[in-house]
Amino acid sequence: MADQVRRVVRQTKARVLAGLTQSPDKLVSVFEPHTEIIRKGKAGKPNEFGKLVELQEAENQIITHFEVYEERPSDRHLLLAAVEAHRRKLGRVPGWVAADAGFYSRANEEAAQTLGVKYVSIPNRSTRREDRRRWEKQRWFKKGQKWRTGCEGRIRVVKRRHGLTRSRYHGLHGMRRWVGLGVIADNLINIGRYLAPQPA
Repeated sequence: MADQVRRVVRQTKARVLAGLTQSPDKLVSVFEPHTEIIRKGKAGKPNEFGKLVELQEAENQIITHFEVYEERPSDRHLLLAAVEAHRRKLGRVPGWVAADAGFYSRANEEAAQTLGVKYVSIPNRSTRREDRRRWEKQRWFKKGQKWRTGCEGRIRVVKRRHGLTRSRYHGLHGMRRWVGLGVIADNLINIGRYLAPQPA
């Protein structure tokens, strides 16, 4: 703890006395030193503190894979790893991949199709090409984006229902355990709903 406090004093002096606001090894929590500042860009909450958590969802709201990253990667580096995680766990690549614009790159789109993904619904916000705009107006592409938007809402439900906004275990391993327990609990709820007899 003494070492952590000394580190906070050093970075505070650098910020207040020297005006240095950028520090690659900035400590933002003395109790959870692995905590990162996550820039979200939202008006109400531009910054969040913690770790980036990735959730992959299949049909019936079943979470097939989760990851808590030690250091936040670029979204572009996550797409093909997500496809591979799906193939490894379920024995086949997904027929449909939907993600937000942060995951887009032409190389990612082409590589996913080469792996066998039939529909890749990831918008390209940096192009003005008319053929690309027509591509993204197709019914299957819009359907994929609607499904992705629904996933965003379901992620919020998972966080609220199972307390994933704050880990009750300490350390990075504890955080991974906490998220894993939340994923198991949510999958049990959704599997139960799917298997429950439907009213006639």
